[in-house]
Amino acid sequence: MSLLLTNATFIDWQSLEFKKTHLLVEEGLRGGIQFIDDPSQYPEYQIIDCEGKLVTKSFGVGHHHAYSAMAKGMPAPKVNPQNFHEILQYVWWNLDKCLDKETVEYSALLTAMACAKAGSTFVIDHHAAPNFIEGSLEIMAKAFENVGVNHLLCYEITDRDGSDKATQGIVETESYLNKYQGLVGLHASFTVGDETLKKSVSLANRLQSGLHIHIGEDLYDQTQCEEVYHKRVVQRLADAGGLESSKTLLVHCLHLDENERSLIKNSPVWVAQNAESNMNNNVGYFNGAGLGERILFGTDGMHSDMLQSAKAAFFVGQRFDNINYSSVYRRFRNIHRYLKTNNFTGDGENNLVILDYRSGTEINQQNFLGHFVFGLKAEQISHVISNGKLIVANQNLITVDENEILKESRKLANFLWQRMKK
Repeated sequence: MSLLLTNATFIDWQSLEFKKTHLLVEEGLRGGIQFIDDPSQYPEYQIIDCEGKLVTKSFGVGHHHAYSAMAKGMPAPKVNPQNFHEILQYVWWNLDKCLDKETVEYSALLTAMACAKAGSTFVIDHHAAPNFIEGSLEIMAKAFENVGVNHLLCYEITDRDGSDKATQGIVETESYLNKYQGLVGLHASFTVGDETLKKSVSLANRLQSGLHIHIGEDLYDQTQCEEVYHKRVVQRLADAGGLESSKTLLVHCLHLDENERSLIKNSPVWVAQNAESNMNNNVGYFNGAGLGERILFGTDGMHSDMLQSAKAAFFVGQRFDNINYSSVYRRFRNIHRYLKTNNFTGDGENNLVILDYRSGTEINQQNFLGHFVFGLKAEQISHVISNGKLIVANQNLITVDENEILKESRKLANFLWQRMKK
């Protein structure tokens, strides 16, 4: 049933213009919204009374790791990591190797549910499961769609487990991209050999896709590249033809020199910033200087709350980045520009959030950005609409049984943690 939002205070996500109105919300991937004067003329529509609430475009996650959804509360690793490479080796590469069909599916369900309740109806995800590669992306896609969250998925192609696993990752990627929109995922330069890099870039070009790769997250990525390939990471990617698509997404981009920043700025690629993950891993701080305006926010699997990610980037950026009220909001909304630029579906104007934001001070077009940084929170989201369909109502998911999924997930997580101890 189509939706009618009455008595809404609608905020245009681009101009920040406020408008007191009623909205008809069309259902479908290419549906839109219409402003109307008399809601009584549409008795067949499902009505949501938005009196006293704010309505605006929903959010999107620019870089996620759904495979880490069962990490919260997991046992400590066998070895206490002393650096970033050991964090990967003893924590994340141990976890992803233990994933199977059920844990991949439920990790995707958990992630989609958390994203939806936090107002995100689109997720760009970077997946890894070296011992369950074939068919993993389609399982994830169906899980996201069951919740009602749109997606742009990829599999993390890497040589860290040998050339056979790298080949399996390429095969899975091609199989998936023949049926769904997505990207060609690569882990990072230091785990991707020249042959795998060449094949991945070729695949992305042939299927008119782009790359999704970690760049300079830790200084090790650069030192290894210079020792082995006698060049820096971004230059290596550029030489392989990896900076030519506007669909390509470079993640982290912490340890870059001026030439690398120039290469990125003068290419059509986009950058995904993940402030909280960088701080958690103690790898450094993002600085957008010299990168241009094509910067968006991700969570790197830390959580699914993009309002929280924006605040973190703003606050840490006061010391390490050139970021202000306007630019933090622009980065927050750049995922929409990325998706539109590249003609990806699932982020139409009929993707909306309704916020029950009760402020003791006036909110308007002129001071909205102050409220965005210091006031708006995910817990104030009452309803979420994806592709014109209501997926969260009164802070409850209505597309899936959240309690049953959480119950089953807790069982699966315990099995996963036991496998990780072996």
